[in-house]
Amino acid sequence: MAKSGAVWGIDVGQCALKALRCRATAAADKIEADAFDYIEYPKILSQPDANPAELIDEALKQFLSRNSVRGDSVAISVSGQAGLARFIKLPPVEARKIPDIVRYEAKQQIPFDLNDVIWDYQRLGIGTEEEGYALETEIGLFAMKREAVFRALEPFQKAGIEIDFVQLTPLALYNYLLFDQLRNLPKADEYDPEHPPESTVILSLGTDATDLVITNGYKVWQRSIPLGGNHFTKALTKEMKLTFAKAEHLKRNATAAADPKAVFQAMRPVFNELLTQLQRSIGYFSNLERSAKIGRIVALGSAMKLPGLRRYLAQSLGYDIERVQSFQGLVGSQVLSSPIFKENAICYGICYGLTLQGLGKPGLHTNLLPKEIVKDRLVKQKKPWAVAAAALLLLGCGISFGAYAMAMNSVEASSWKSATEQADRVIAESNGLKSEGNTAESGFKSTDQIGQHLVGNVEGRIRWLELIRAIDQCLPPHKIQNTNVTKNDKPKTDAAPANPAGETSVKITDRDELHVKNLECQYCDDVSTWFSLAKQWYKAPEGAAQPAGTSPAAPAAAETPAAPTGEQSGSPASGLDGPKGPGWIVKLDGCHYHNNAGDDSGAQYVRNTLIYNLQNAYVALPNDKGVPEAVSMQELGITYPVLINPKQLEDEEIVNPSASAESGGTNADGSRKISLKRCDFNVQFCWQPKSPSERRALKEKETANKTQQPAAGEQPPAQP
Repeated sequence: MAKSGAVWGIDVGQCALKALRCRATAAADKIEADAFDYIEYPKILSQPDANPAELIDEALKQFLSRNSVRGDSVAISVSGQAGLARFIKLPPVEARKIPDIVRYEAKQQIPFDLNDVIWDYQRLGIGTEEEGYALETEIGLFAMKREAVFRALEPFQKAGIEIDFVQLTPLALYNYLLFDQLRNLPKADEYDPEHPPESTVILSLGTDATDLVITNGYKVWQRSIPLGGNHFTKALTKEMKLTFAKAEHLKRNATAAADPKAVFQAMRPVFNELLTQLQRSIGYFSNLERSAKIGRIVALGSAMKLPGLRRYLAQSLGYDIERVQSFQGLVGSQVLSSPIFKENAICYGICYGLTLQGLGKPGLHTNLLPKEIVKDRLVKQKKPWAVAAAALLLLGCGISFGAYAMAMNSVEASSWKSATEQADRVIAESNGLKSEGNTAESGFKSTDQIGQHLVGNVEGRIRWLELIRAIDQCLPPHKIQNTNVTKNDKPKTDAAPANPAGETSVKITDRDELHVKNLECQYCDDVSTWFSLAKQWYKAPEGAAQPAGTSPAAPAAAETPAAPTGEQSGSPASGLDGPKGPGWIVKLDGCHYHNNAGDDSGAQYVRNTLIYNLQNAYVALPNDKGVPEAVSMQELGITYPVLINPKQLEDEEIVNPSASAESGGTNADGSRKISLKRCDFNVQFCWQPKSPSERRALKEKETANKTQQPAAGEQPPAQP
């Protein structure tokens, strides 16, 4: 199966399963993280009453239920304690003979039969070649027992996940450090063994073991220390007589304990032992590489969250210890801005390093995946091609046999001459009929296209006028009067304000007014994208699942029913599919001052007027005969009106246009300013316009359907 170019790095730890998916970017020094997962086990795998195999299987099932690895490469890590790493410096030797020498060295360095282990090697970045000879060559040799590799692969095979890379944890950490932290290394030909670049220590404190990697970007040294976060927990269980689960909880919340001093005192022997092991390891490396100079320590692993541990190690070792909180070479806001990823970023160094290997970034690329698995996959990939080749061969033989048989039957001209002549006549007649049909069809299409253009130009010009008129009729105080008209009567409309003409309420807060300041329209190829964001504020009309493409037959009364008071009726839109397909999103921005009417104030006033009218109102529009008829908002294509994120009322001072010194409407200081409560609103709705001809066609179809249905109490016609 073709690969997608993305790589999953999966780290099956003792406390949790961590996974990160990355892909390459245009920038060579950046990769993009587009997915991640963090699944904490109910119990630590090394906990006495835990079943590691069952816990890992459940975690992988949960991972697959939330993520897909189809088409992606997958890299996994295995503990450094389970593997073997040797760094060998070769004498000057012909470059083509290096594989043979490495195999000889592998037999000497690996304390097992090579048939019982899986091993791989890689030349490190230093060393030169002159006239076919490799000088100052250093080889990294890495091995792992075959049974341990298959044990690590077993949970993934059961879950149906194909693994492409198996890497030791310390080497994945080295790849992360090289790509993300050591970004200003000198070129390989400028490397000076006597004055190498400053070395960095990466300290990954796990649950049962600690991986220590020291590198200057060209040479690497690693060691696994059998001390981890679990040892702190076990110390608490021993000293404070607690269960393992209670001790683990106390360790993670040491500062919030009733007696924090007693907690740290119980863990002090583990602090000292860890410090001793680190001092011994760093001292051994310094004696081995006397020209190396250690500059800093980078801390990883969930156990490094233990309060006071990092400060204690920094003071005792004499080096700055940096806790990883972000990654320089990683982009992808969806992952990096996630609170879960930020909280557990210190645990993702191994996953990061694994994805770098899968993407082919600089670093160590040894792979401990068994060769037989790789071979089986290649054979499996070739099987369809082999079957297809055999099928083509059989098909070719069949065609050849058929061709020879037909040739034998064709030698008698008298047996097929008359049939051929008759077939030619039929073909000629058929071609003539096809030509006539094509000519007639071409003429029809040409005429139909002219008609479509004419109708489209006429109807296209009135769509926006209908929209503006519909919006205007939905704004208070405009109302469509109830004239008790029939379908063929001309409805009477009244756009007069609620207050008599020429009169204005003294109180601005009593005016039925919405002030629309801005109207915007935006076309969408699929309006469902908009509704998925706006549905949290949408409420469907009570008694309707969702607006239909066309409304029911217009009522005899074209008047908009009075808007309800109080909270808007209807139900949340969580279960609605919402609109689909292309259309326009119309946005109305504005405000109102109708905010002293109790329940009919603020956002509720907008719902009781504009939103309610956009859902229920009818507007009088001329039909094809020029006679006005009632058209619903749904028939116009206006659906799903939403009041977006209702705002709180805000205080505003305005000049009272009705006040004057003579009328006594001024304030004590002579000013005409009054304080009001202003409610800002943002109303949006979907508009999928239907032309008059489209509305007419829908009504004719509804009428035809009703005509075909038998009337109430009427028996359907008997079947013949």
